Amino acid sequence: MERRKFLAGAGAVTAGAVAAAAPGTPGGAVPGIRRVETGLDVLVASDFGDLAGQRVGVISNPTGVDASYRHLVDLMHASDAVRLAAAFGPEHGFRGSAQAGGSEGTGVDARTGITVYDAYGASQARWEAMFTEAGVDTVVFDIQDVGVRFYTYIWTMYTSMVAAARVGKRYVVLDRPNPVGGRAYGPMMTPAYTSGVGLKEIVQQHGMTVGELAGYFNAEFLPAAAGRPVDLHVVTCRHWKRDRLAADTDLPWVMPSPNMPTPDTALVYPGTGLFEGVASITEGRGTCRPFELIGGLADDFDYHWSDRLNARELPGVEFREAYFTPTSAGQKPALLNKLCAGVEVKVVDRATYDPIRTAVAMLVEAHKYDAFAWRRDSWDAARPYWIDKLTGSPRLRTMIDAGADVADVVGAWADELADFNRRRKPHLLYR
Repeated sequence: MERRKFLAGAGAVTAGAVAAAAPGTPGGAVPGIRRVETGLDVLVASDFGDLAGQRVGVISNPTGVDASYRHLVDLMHASDAVRLAAAFGPEHGFRGSAQAGGSEGTGVDARTGITVYDAYGASQARWEAMFTEAGVDTVVFDIQDVGVRFYTYIWTMYTSMVAAARVGKRYVVLDRPNPVGGRAYGPMMTPAYTSGVGLKEIVQQHGMTVGELAGYFNAEFLPAAAGRPVDLHVVTCRHWKRDRLAADTDLPWVMPSPNMPTPDTALVYPGTGLFEGVASITEGRGTCRPFELIGGLADDFDYHWSDRLNARELPGVEFREAYFTPTSAGQKPALLNKLCAGVEVKVVDRATYDPIRTAVAMLVEAHKYDAFAWRRDSWDAARPYWIDKLTGSPRLRTMIDAGADVADVVGAWADELADFNRRRKPHLLYR
């Protein structure tokens, strides 16, 4: 298919207000279609005008690139308009060399010579110390999120926002589209089950960009956590709408993490990410289709799983009987390099596909096998089930254990989802 070309433009939100910027120069655009621009594209077009004269620290990873795949930090380093002080690397590291649950450590970046601080899992106090040591005036966040509460980059943003507020630093978010769109869905996190995969009360598929989340966090949580909101500035995307998925844009895709290789992965992840909470089933890590290939040991699971799921006629999805061997098992070493049997999730209609409802159906059917077992973590005796941390409470697990079907499970979060949609509405920046 011929590559689509789009009109360029620019825009920004500063201190919570939307401010129009001068449009870019059209070039070979298809009439009626405009190319989506990220906050970084907008910032570069302004020659870093929003950061002039400030010592800047950047929180980013390999996804922080412009339309030509040039990284934010490399662009800043080459520019006389910015005083680049430091970078901060989240889970997987600043340059992206670490696997899940890992980081690159603190050191000097070979390309730019700046100090890169290991910020994965950093506490608020650690963030404050890093900002102070680096001598930054402004913190810039630019990471591609995938729209799910248990994807940890948004909690890197939240914790660093709290720290920036406490030590009086300005906070700038370079916004990026949510690759799975703007619809919120799923259960709410509850205070008793917060963890590194869900620090605050938002729903599982939040349906917000990182810029919108930053505004939500600033209003809902920072006054209590930091004593005041942070001085927040969001550089908004141009020409993105809430119903546009990653596949509907011409933006470059850089893997946000080693097991998030394509927009297809991001589309299923809000649901199949829940299989991280099942000890006897792999979510396909170490295959070419992580989170699309789901299965357990071939002696324990079989073709009946895909048959039963297809019989449900779930909207927008079909299931292929699949056999595969995961070469990375995460927290499930018993499945490493073993033949697994299960399903491949095939999205056939992105508009009607519901990843979380689909995953609930997959869990309900998988639970019928004798080998099915929830993952239990010995290090958290009070809250041993990982699925409870992923879903925000024990409710989903206990309902499935009790024999509830899909409609009952997803119906249980209707009221809390409606409340979240009401509370997030003032912070939405895109139509």
